[in-house]
Amino acid sequence: MNMKSTGRRDFLKQTGLMGSIAMMAALPNGAMALGGEQGRVIQDAVTPAQSDEAPKVHIKFAVCGVSHDHVYGMIGAVQRGGGELVVAWIGEEDKLANFKKRFPDVKVVKTQDEILNDPSVQLVLSSQIANERAPLGVRAMKHGKDFLADKPGITTLEQLAEVRKTIAETKRIYGIMYSERLEVKAAVYAGVLIQQGAIGKVIQTINIAPHQIVQGHGDAGGGTGRPEWFWNPDQYGGILCDIGSHQVDQFLYYTGSTQAEVAESQIANVRHPDRPRFQDFGDMVLRGDRGFGYVRLDWFTPDGLGTWGDGRLFILGTNGYIEVRKYTNVAVKHQGNNLFIVDSKEARYIDCTNMPLPFGPQFVADIVNRTHVAQDQDQCLLAAELVIKAQKNAKFVTIKE
Repeated sequence: MNMKSTGRRDFLKQTGLMGSIAMMAALPNGAMALGGEQGRVIQDAVTPAQSDEAPKVHIKFAVCGVSHDHVYGMIGAVQRGGGELVVAWIGEEDKLANFKKRFPDVKVVKTQDEILNDPSVQLVLSSQIANERAPLGVRAMKHGKDFLADKPGITTLEQLAEVRKTIAETKRIYGIMYSERLEVKAAVYAGVLIQQGAIGKVIQTINIAPHQIVQGHGDAGGGTGRPEWFWNPDQYGGILCDIGSHQVDQFLYYTGSTQAEVAESQIANVRHPDRPRFQDFGDMVLRGDRGFGYVRLDWFTPDGLGTWGDGRLFILGTNGYIEVRKYTNVAVKHQGNNLFIVDSKEARYIDCTNMPLPFGPQFVADIVNRTHVAQDQDQCLLAAELVIKAQKNAKFVTIKE
């Protein structure tokens, strides 16, 4: 049996399309080839298991605000990089018990100032209410600490200007956890492939980012219902600024654009008349100096999916394209981190489940070494600027029943 036949057989087993060995044997040799051409066979190229490297550096960090459960993923990333969580300010009584259950040995203080004035704390993490994150980050930087915010890390242009000014004055790091790229293994590996030239020059990214308001899968934030601030765009930033920030970060990163503009944006409240200011749908068109982008966002994930959202990323290159199915492979398997790549030779499926996540170790090393390997500071803030402008200038659209 040749290797191409084996690859085809393994792929069909994984996708549930192979009923029996006899059925496979009945297929002609080129039946699974692209365009019917013999030799261009779809292959299952599962990456070998890779372990995260042991931390090479150590820092002490604090948590200041846990309004969104994303903070637990942020803590995990920094701990993987060698961070030691030493103190926390929770701020919301209903969040305290869950935090203490996860981190019973971490000291909890009564005020933010106790953290900001602690000279042993090098980094502050926060998933406080979205419009309160940037002011806290500015205070942290002025106290000589680096800062990592949950997305959206900034919700107004005035906040953005103050963040940039404070970075210039203090030389501190203001990071934003765009987790849909930084903490998704298939998205990380897509970046590796692009850097290797696997699909040529990137022309366009398309991000489809459905979410679910009430869900019970992981730390996405809606397992116990949503707080009042979730429904208020003045506090959460609006749909384009909030969940759109993940997607614009990806557009900038994969295209390599250092300058960009929002060509068009729109928002709507389709199915939440009891929350008239809430936005459950939005999209935007992006134009960069090195590529194009389109983003669609919504809060309509159905329960039948089995996870909080069917996040998809499509990257078009001059010599091929990549699709990432981040959190599930619909009607095939519930496993996420699925990457598909098509080039001039073949179409491949790559299971990225065992890939390492480099952000945490890189970010902690950046704090120690005063570098920006984990996240380019200018790109981080440009993503924030673009989504704020997209939100600010978006046309509010009402569609008929």
